[in-house]
Formats: sequence, C-alpha cells, structure tokens
Amino acid sequence: MKIHLMADSQRFPRMTTGELRETFLLQELFVPGEVTCAYVDLDRAVIGSAVPLTEPLKLPTYAKLRSEFFLERRELGVLNIGGSGTIAVDGKTFKVDKLDCVYVGRGSKDVEFSSDDPAFPAAFYLLSYPAHAAHPTALKRCAEIEELELGTAETCNRRIIYKAIFDKGLKSCQLVMGFTLLMPGSNWNTMPPHTHMRRSEVYLYFDVPAEHRVVHLMGPPDETRHLIVADREVALSPGWSIHAGAGTASYGFCWGMGGENQAYDDMDIAPISSLR
Repeated sequence: MKIHLMADSQRFPRMTTGELRETFLLQELFVPGEVTCAYVDLDRAVIGSAVPLTEPLKLPTYAKLRSEFFLERRELGVLNIGGSGTIAVDGKTFKVDKLDCVYVGRGSKDVEFSSDDPAFPAAFYLLSYPAHAAHPTALKRCAEIEELELGTAETCNRRIIYKAIFDKGLKSCQLVMGFTLLMPGSNWNTMPPHTHMRRSEVYLYFDVPAEHRVVHLMGPPDETRHLIVADREVALSPGWSIHAGAGTASYGFCWGMGGENQAYDDMDIAPISSLR
C-alpha cells in the first residue's frame, strides 16, 4: 500500500503540472484481479479498489496500518461502478449491482469481493477512514438512495446527487459518501464551487469515455489550477481547495468525505465571479 503525501496551500501555487498530478491525482487504481489501495494523509483516508475476476478477492491486512485486520479501527464505504457482484462481510453476503453502495462497519474482520461474470467484472471503489464507533454493515441499493436534483439547463449543471452514507442514510462514524450523475446536456458539477475546512473530499470520476476527459478545478478560490482526469481516476481535495469540474462528454463521479462532521451543507461558498 503506497503512502500518498499531500502538499499545502503555500507550496501549491509553485507546483508544475507533473507535481500537481503526482500529488493530487490517483491513477491506475482499478487493476483487474487485484485489490489496490493507497494511504493518503487527508484525514488518514485509504482509497482503493477491488476488481475480482474468476476468483474472489479478500480485503488485505496491510502492515502499514499497524492493525490486526483492515477494519480494526476503520470503517469502509464501497460503491460498485462495474458489473454485478457480491460482497461478503464476516459470512453475510450482499448482492451488489452497479451504483449500489455498501457500508462496512468498524470491527468487521473478513471482507471478500466477487464478480458474477468475469467478462464484465464488478469494480468496487473503496473509501475508508478511521472510526471511533461501530455501525452496522448495510447495503443501500441505487433505487433506495436519497436523491437531490440541483442546477439548471441554462448553467449546464443539471444533476442528480445520490446521498448514500450520511447522517440520514447509511449510518457511519465520519464517512460521508455518494455519487452524482449529470443530466443530458449538462457538464458542470459542484457549482457554485466551495471549500470546507472541516472535511477533506475525494472525487472518483467514472463512466468517462476513453477518448474524453474531465477538467477538475482545484486550489484556493483565488489561486486555482486544474487536473485533466480520465476514467476511474481519483482527484484529492484538501479542505482549503475548491473541487469542481466539467467534462468533454457525459460522466459520473463518486464523492466521499471524512473529517469532523457529517453535515452535507457545511461549506464555504466561493462565488463564481471571485475565482482566479
């Protein structure tokens, strides 16, 4: 498991394109037949994936966590962005279709991922934070997830936000997680841009056509930079950074947060006219 260190807002303006991408972008995360994880020093997040083929994949116990098992002191959110599959947690099995979400609570010892069809494997996105309390492992199917429609056609940002793990959904300790799908003809997400120093945020972009990209805006509102992001790549957003983007084609993204609260609307708006 790679240790991924962040830069602060003072170093950020002097970074090259390569340095920005190395620091704030996780690439090649979804590897067929493997579990891949990175430890990021944004609220001690572990970000990873599991792409099982013919054989199930177990969530490893990484030595760098200094724990008896992965979830000894952690909780885990899982979003499937691929084919249908199953997740088994301490002997209990959950059937997980695309865009279904599973919360796995602290203290769960054995977590195993499987695909129904190795020709169209499940692609489980993993997001984990430290947890001081245990909550029940549970499944939330896409059709059951709370929806919030925002934006307008005139500003090209009509979108539906699906809130899966939060204080009124799947219960967690500090993890907040869901995803956003854009309406036809819209390409901007997360408008107006904002920061929230109480929580860091992680964006996984998915269903981006191979020949297309998402332009992800980041940085302090008065000192912005951008990342060019491909399918199944993850943009990391510290509390001092805005996080917004526009794609050259239709796409979706999974947003996840960890920090000191779970209030979805805890944000400091940066008016579009103030951006630099």
